[in-house]
Amino acid sequence: MAGDRSRPSDDDWAPDSMLLGDDERRFGPVPTRAPAEDDSPAAIPLRGQQPEAEWVSPVVGDGSGRSARAEQRGYDDDTADAATASVFAIASGDEIDPADAPRPLDEQRADAERVSMRALGRKGVSESEMRQLLTKQDLDTEVVEHEVARLVRVGLLDDVALATDLVDRLHERKGLGRQGVVAELRRRGIDQAAIDAALEASADDADDEFVRANELAEKRARQLRGLDRATAERRLSGFLMRKGYGAGIVRVAVERALDGPPRRSPSGGGTVRFE
Repeated sequence: MAGDRSRPSDDDWAPDSMLLGDDERRFGPVPTRAPAEDDSPAAIPLRGQQPEAEWVSPVVGDGSGRSARAEQRGYDDDTADAATASVFAIASGDEIDPADAPRPLDEQRADAERVSMRALGRKGVSESEMRQLLTKQDLDTEVVEHEVARLVRVGLLDDVALATDLVDRLHERKGLGRQGVVAELRRRGIDQAAIDAALEASADDADDEFVRANELAEKRARQLRGLDRATAERRLSGFLMRKGYGAGIVRVAVERALDGPPRRSPSGGGTVRFE
C-alpha cells in the first residue's frame, strides 16, 4: 500500500554504536565517562551485623599490609607463609611474635608429665619442689597445678610419706637432731602438718636423740685434741647445735665428751684429755 513502510529486515538493523542522535551528528560523538571508582572506605559492620565468630577471632595473616580480613582469608586459604605469619592480640590488636603465642594445652601437659616422671625417677620430690620445677619449664599455671594434682591423686606425690622417710635417713645418715630434721623438711617445702605426722610416726624418741648426740660429741672430740678446754667446748657445742640438737642435750653431751674418762684413740697413739 502507498505510504506504508515495509518492516526492515535483520540486515537493515545497525548496531547501537552507529545510531547517532541529532547532537552527535552535528558535533561528533559525545565522549563517554567511565563510572568513578568508589574510594570511600567500606563501612565497619556493627557487632550485631555479623556472626560473633568473625569479630572475636584473632587476625592472622602474611603481614603484607592488606586488610585484616584479607589476611585472615589468605591464612585460611594456605596462601600465607606460617614462618612469617603475623599474629595480632585480640585485646590490644598489637602484633606479636608467633613464637610467643601460647602452646596448646595438650602439648604442655605432655611436657609436664615427661618432666615430672624424670624427676621422680631420680629421688623423692615434695609437692612444693615439683611445682617449682614445672614452673621453670615455661608452662601455664593451670597446667602445672593439673600435673601436681594428678601426681597426688595417683600417689606419686605424698609429702607425709616423703617426710617420714627423710626423718629416718636424716637421723641415721647425717646424725641430725629433731630441730635439724624439721629445718631440712621445711627447706624441702613440706608443710608443718606433714612434718608433725612424720615425726609422730618415726620410732625416734628423746632417748634416741640423746644417745645420738653423745655419740656425735665423742667422735668429734677426737678431732679437737690439742686445743684448750674453752676452744674445744665452743667448737663442739657449735657442731652439735648445727646438727639440730637442743641446748640442753648439747650441754650434757659436750660435758660427757670432754670430761669423761680418757679414751684411747683408734690408732692407739694416745688419749684425748682436756685440762
